[in-house]
Amino acid sequence: MLYLCATPIGNLGDISERVLDALRSVDVIAAEDTRQTIKLLNHFDIKKQMIAYHEHNRYEMTPVLVERMLDGEDIALVTDAGTPAISDPGEDLVRECRKAGVAVTSLPGATAFTTALTLSGMSARRFTFEGFLPQDKKEQKQVLERLKDTTVTTIFYEAPHRIIKTLELMKQYVDGPVFEANDNGDVDENNPKKRSLVICKELTKKHEWSMQFDSVESALAYFRKDEPKGEFVIVIEGCDEEELKAKEIAAWSELSIEEHMDVYLSQGMDKKEAMKAVAKDRGVSKRDVYQALLNN
Repeated sequence: MLYLCATPIGNLGDISERVLDALRSVDVIAAEDTRQTIKLLNHFDIKKQMIAYHEHNRYEMTPVLVERMLDGEDIALVTDAGTPAISDPGEDLVRECRKAGVAVTSLPGATAFTTALTLSGMSARRFTFEGFLPQDKKEQKQVLERLKDTTVTTIFYEAPHRIIKTLELMKQYVDGPVFEANDNGDVDENNPKKRSLVICKELTKKHEWSMQFDSVESALAYFRKDEPKGEFVIVIEGCDEEELKAKEIAAWSELSIEEHMDVYLSQGMDKKEAMKAVAKDRGVSKRDVYQALLNN
C-alpha cells in the first residue's frame, strides 16, 4: 500500500498519531528531501529507510516504487511540509498506483493553502487553488486571464525570490477595471474598485505572519521595501457578481439595440433567440428589446 502522509507545515505538534504510526510501520519512506525528513524522523525517534522521490527523479523512480509495492512493500510518501500530491510529483505516483492496482490511502493533516484560506476571512464556499504560477508563458497567461473575472477566491503559492515578479504579473489582471455600481445598477467608470488580497507566510510557526492589502499595487509597495523572505501563500478576493454584471451591461450598452441584435443574428440565431440573448446581456426584459426595435 501507498500511504500519503501529511507532515507539519511548521509546528511539529500538528503531526497526527496515524501518520506517526504509518511512518514507523512502513518498509520505506519516499521523501521529497531526505535531509528535511530526517529532522522530522529524528524528532520523533523513528528509524526508517528513506528513498528520494522528487520533481527531478519522478519519471525514473515512479515505476520503481510501484514495482516495490506490487512485490508486497508498504511505502509512505512525504513532502517537505504539508500534504503529498499537492503541488508536488506525488500525484504521478498515486495515478500510477491506481493504474497498477496498488492500494492508496491518505492520512490527512496540515495544508498551507487551507490554513491561509481560513486566516484570510475571504469566502471559502467556492475557491480555486492554483499552486505555483506556471513558468511557461502560455500557461501563465491562461491562469492569469482566469483571475480577471473570477468570482471565487483564488489561492497561489510563491517563493520569496519570485513573489515581486508574480505580483507584478497579477497586477494587470487583478487591479483591472472592475467598477462600483450604484443602487440603480449604473457604473461609475471613474471609480474603479480594487480587489483585496491576503498574503501569509511562516504558517503555524512562532512568527506566523499574514497581512491584508487593498490591492496588488499596495502589496507590491510593501514587498519592494525589503527583501521578501519565507514561502508565501497569496489569497485573492473574487470579483463581486453584481459588479461583474454591471460591467458587462456597461460594455454592451456601447452598442445600439440593432447592433447588439446583429451580433447574434450573424451567429445564426433566429430573431426570437437573439432578442432573448440581448435582453439578458443588457439586464432588461425581452419586451423592452422588442419595443426598442419597434420604436427604431
